[in-house]
Amino acid sequence: MTKNRKTATLEVLSPYDGRPIQSLPLQNAADGDRMLARAQQLYRDRDGWLEPYRRIAILRELAKLMEAEAQGLAELIALEGGKPLSDARIEVTRAIDSVELAGKELLYVMRGEEIPMGHTAATSGRIAFTTMEPIGVVMAVSAFNHPLNLIVHQVIPAVAVGCPVIVKPASTTPLSCLRLVEMLAKAGLPEGWCQAIVCGGAVAETLVTDPRINFFSFIGSARIGWQLRSKLAPGVRCALEHGGVAPVIIDETVDIAAVIPALLKGGFYHAGQVCVSVQRIFAQQNIAKDLAQQLATGAGHLKVGDPSLPETEVGPLILAQEVQRVHQWVEEATSAGGELLCGGKCLSESLYAPTVLFNPPADTRVSTQEVFGPVISVYPYQDRLDAIARANSLDVAFQAAVFTKDLDTALDSIKRLDATAVMVNDHTAFRSDWMPFAGRRSSGYGIGGIGYTMHEMLQPKMAVIKLPGQHKKQPDIDI
Repeated sequence: MTKNRKTATLEVLSPYDGRPIQSLPLQNAADGDRMLARAQQLYRDRDGWLEPYRRIAILRELAKLMEAEAQGLAELIALEGGKPLSDARIEVTRAIDSVELAGKELLYVMRGEEIPMGHTAATSGRIAFTTMEPIGVVMAVSAFNHPLNLIVHQVIPAVAVGCPVIVKPASTTPLSCLRLVEMLAKAGLPEGWCQAIVCGGAVAETLVTDPRINFFSFIGSARIGWQLRSKLAPGVRCALEHGGVAPVIIDETVDIAAVIPALLKGGFYHAGQVCVSVQRIFAQQNIAKDLAQQLATGAGHLKVGDPSLPETEVGPLILAQEVQRVHQWVEEATSAGGELLCGGKCLSESLYAPTVLFNPPADTRVSTQEVFGPVISVYPYQDRLDAIARANSLDVAFQAAVFTKDLDTALDSIKRLDATAVMVNDHTAFRSDWMPFAGRRSSGYGIGGIGYTMHEMLQPKMAVIKLPGQHKKQPDIDI
């Protein structure tokens, strides 16, 4: 970030090699205030609200525009975010699917209900029903690791239900967000209904805590998310999505070779920079070392490097300082007695080798905090219930997994694991965009997922209609 007396700019750099991508002007508090005033004006003008059919048409056109530009969007994700191109293409596909899904979900989330009347003398002669209205101005603050699809999950539900939305992308990956906002305008969304702001943290906090905001959507670190929630104006609803230290339970019934591909993908996808990445694997002691060694062999064969190349499987960490942090955590674990089976080294200023540790101590940071890097730890266990207790012992709780061929073990583990979702015979990072997605405890607040977020951004309104001629029959009511 560079500043002088006249302008302030944000330099967007490639996380892989540090080369400049684009220089963007930073917006200030006055810019944010104008955006908020415009958004509030649009919401208060109820005669100007966009009809559902218009919003659906805009979303359909947006999906078409994104489809036509899919390769360019994937290349932009790889360039600014460091996600391997093969995975970036999948992110674009998911983002397009999510836009289409939002239009379909309107048929369901906008439904009201009839409220029964006439069950008491005081309520006779009336009909009552609810309708759904947009909650108001949405302020979204996003993260870097899915620079297009996260924005879609925060912005598109607001557009779908008719909320004006202001979005602040991550400072490391703003370009995908800005392109999506441009495409929304091209698809027909009128000016002011979706505005992007590129700004520093202080300006963002001013916007988030402004009483003109009605809903706050945040994806990022727990420290910042909970801090901002504590400063929200009275009545502001919110959804927070933070990180986890995802646990996997593996029993002795599994075919080790068969589960390795899923564990590799779940742990090293986007260099482990995913809030539900496989991080802690608890394996039955008779198979734990063999599983860990096979996992290390697989990790050693992953292609690490330039995310723009189609053969790359693991790209860079978002910042060079994150490479050093991850390395410090790994060295702490090995110094304390954890066994390094592969990796454990910096390959460049931006690349860290996929790393597998065996049985690092329970009090080291790789065992207790979200690594957000390409590191998996394997822990042997004798008793499955003890392993689940260890899995549940942290303050975070998001998604978990269990690998087993025994149905009773699977069902019991689902019941006992403290998680919002438990995957059976699949990795912890599995997600579809129509399923609920949320963290418990310090991992988050509220429920994500396209339809679920749309529901969160709506509020019911009840109408009670007294039928003609009923006032003569109305009994006295003591209110």
